[in-house]
Amino acid sequence: MSQVDGDDFIIGRDDLILVTGATGFVGSRVVECLLDRGFRNIRCFTRSSSEARWAGVQLVRGNLLSRQDCIAAAENVSVVLHLAAGRGEKFYPDAFMNSVVTTRNLLDACVQHNCLKRFVNVSSFSVYTNPPEARQGLLDETCPVETHPELRGEAYCFAKTKQDEIVVEYANKHSIPYVIVRPGVVYGPGNLAITGRVGIDTFGVFLHLGGSNPIPFTYVDNCAEAITLAGLKKGIDGEVFNVVDDDLPSSRQFLRLYKRNVKRFASFYVPHAVSYGLCYLWERYSSWSQGQLPPAFNRRRWCAFWKKTRYSNDKLKNRVGWLPRISTAEGFRRYFEACRAGESNA
Repeated sequence: MSQVDGDDFIIGRDDLILVTGATGFVGSRVVECLLDRGFRNIRCFTRSSSEARWAGVQLVRGNLLSRQDCIAAAENVSVVLHLAAGRGEKFYPDAFMNSVVTTRNLLDACVQHNCLKRFVNVSSFSVYTNPPEARQGLLDETCPVETHPELRGEAYCFAKTKQDEIVVEYANKHSIPYVIVRPGVVYGPGNLAITGRVGIDTFGVFLHLGGSNPIPFTYVDNCAEAITLAGLKKGIDGEVFNVVDDDLPSSRQFLRLYKRNVKRFASFYVPHAVSYGLCYLWERYSSWSQGQLPPAFNRRRWCAFWKKTRYSNDKLKNRVGWLPRISTAEGFRRYFEACRAGESNA
């Protein structure tokens, strides 16, 4: 639990909080964090037909692409914790619709009701550029974001960058108080895949690309706590906060632990100079072929995912009062246990 108490909050425990994506991997933990802190007036927005798992919590089903659904969901709301976003879309229009258009609709609804005290947009580390000139540098909230996210070859990066932009735009035009939260790699039971920051599984062999790079992990409960506090803490409007845990392992350390605790599999380490060169060649061939081979691997993506980088959570700790509830060692224990269970049920 963090060191922040109710006197530091912008709302009381009876004020209405809207959580979008509330039944998702992180969203469900955010609702639990709010309940643990004594907040009971919670409205959970979801597209699924799931039943509410929490007593006394209002579950609203709808679609954020519907302006009317957004207007109904935002009525009388003091704080919005916006976790709903398009994930897994391969196509830019789909990602844009499910992350940017939905966010615009929700912001329009908040402007119409004019009762909002804070809008928390849950973004992503994917928006950072991590340019080549920042050699083995520190990635923190002062680092630049992608100015041309369409060149990264990732629909998710494009959509999250544009989502952040529209939040800031509405803040400037309509004086909406906001906070942007950018989690690193969120892991835990419920999300068992090995992150692409470690490597990629192809042709039956895992290509290990991360090497000695630290991986910006955050355990799902720690991430949920950070998002919750970002919605409640006084004096942080207009700020951006990165979310990573303490004691971050290198890619190599994580892969070794995974093999030891979950299962053994073949992997091949690709040195950074080689992987960078391959991304360059892929990028050039994609350009030469006029996009017949999509630029899925390019130097921008390499810098964002696999360039040697350090990460900081100092701002989140100092300004918000956040502390990781679950240590990295305990988080990995729970994660590996869930992975083993998943393997045995496969």
